[in-house]
Amino acid sequence: MQIGDKVRFLNEVGGGKVTGFQGKDIVLVEDKDGFDIPMLRSQVVVIETNANNFEVKKPQEAPQPRVRYLEDGVEDDPSARPTTYQPKPVERKGGDLLNVCLAFVPEDSRELTNTRFEAYLINDSNYYLSVVFANNEGAAWHARWQATMEPNTKALIETFDRSTLNDFERLCVQAFVWKQDKPYMLKPAISVELRLDLVKFYKLHVFQPSPFFREPALVYDIVRDDRPVKQVFVEAEEVMEALREADETPTAPVKPTTPAQPAAPSETTDRAEVPDYIETLESLIKPAYVVPQRTREEEREALKAAKRALKAEQQALKAKELAQKAEQQRRTKTELEMAKDALEIDLHIEALLDHIEGLSPNVLLNTQLTEFRIIMDRNIRKKGQRIIFIHGKDNEVLYEALIRELTHRYRSSTYENAPSRSGAIMVTIG
Repeated sequence: MQIGDKVRFLNEVGGGKVTGFQGKDIVLVEDKDGFDIPMLRSQVVVIETNANNFEVKKPQEAPQPRVRYLEDGVEDDPSARPTTYQPKPVERKGGDLLNVCLAFVPEDSRELTNTRFEAYLINDSNYYLSVVFANNEGAAWHARWQATMEPNTKALIETFDRSTLNDFERLCVQAFVWKQDKPYMLKPAISVELRLDLVKFYKLHVFQPSPFFREPALVYDIVRDDRPVKQVFVEAEEVMEALREADETPTAPVKPTTPAQPAAPSETTDRAEVPDYIETLESLIKPAYVVPQRTREEEREALKAAKRALKAEQQALKAKELAQKAEQQRRTKTELEMAKDALEIDLHIEALLDHIEGLSPNVLLNTQLTEFRIIMDRNIRKKGQRIIFIHGKDNEVLYEALIRELTHRYRSSTYENAPSRSGAIMVTIG
């Protein structure tokens, strides 16, 4: 593999031209937008184009470094030279607030009982992130993965199946952030512990759509808007021990306060005074408070009042439900009106070209992207203009290319899935 060779990525869509090397394992590949992408040498393959415009994989060969003989007789390997050029990461608006997420994506969401899962760490910010991912093993922690992530990227931590799912019950993410070659606001170091509910990995509804994946994912926030997400861990044994100690704690007996009893009549007491003594005892035995008994009329009024209160509560609940339904209908109507006023562009290749026989997939994709750029450049000064680009339900290559264009070339515009339409995105010119 040499500088200038055309290569293709093995595990990702795309490729480009080799522009340099970083050490022995990293290759710098320039894509069609002019960005240098660092890739592992094992993740790229050299390609060539034959007469039929089909890509052919070259046989794997041991890399032969180019050797140059210097005047002093020392051999110089260009691939061993340090790379001095470092591409600047693309920053996005609002990315100075630190947001880090941990996500789990099933390989096949329709077979949750048998599928494997992929664990990702997402750096949704304009900062570099040096991170360590660990899990709890009894009284100690075990580091499973560590890396330095570039801004606005996601990294695959590992792929696992249900046999190792219990290892992810208690996790920890520790990291610190910085910016390269430019000033930045200092952020505190991150140390967040998570306890996962492993039962969720057996439930389909907990995997929801997210802006980071095409497939449904289970996403946990590590840092949200510069604030680490903290969880409170309460062990069942600790709760039982606290209750046991509370039961065993002796309490001082409370002496009942009783009124002073009259002295019993002595033998010398006159018989005439005995009835007064008995009357005093009877007055002390009487209860201090007697619950008044309500009449039937009062009970009927209380029952009617309770029924009126219940009816009013039911009416209030029904009115709230009607208001929520009306608000939902209003939002749906607003979205449909927005989509109705939007400019609709069909990017299906059949709508752009009359004949596609003999054309390579790269030529077809470039034709669709050219049409996309023409429409965007034509309407770039129309602030608030909405454009619906129809890319098709199963055309993931075109979808990812459009997202890449909007992220790098048209960063001021926003995009979302088109309402009430699948296989299309709606772009709002900003």
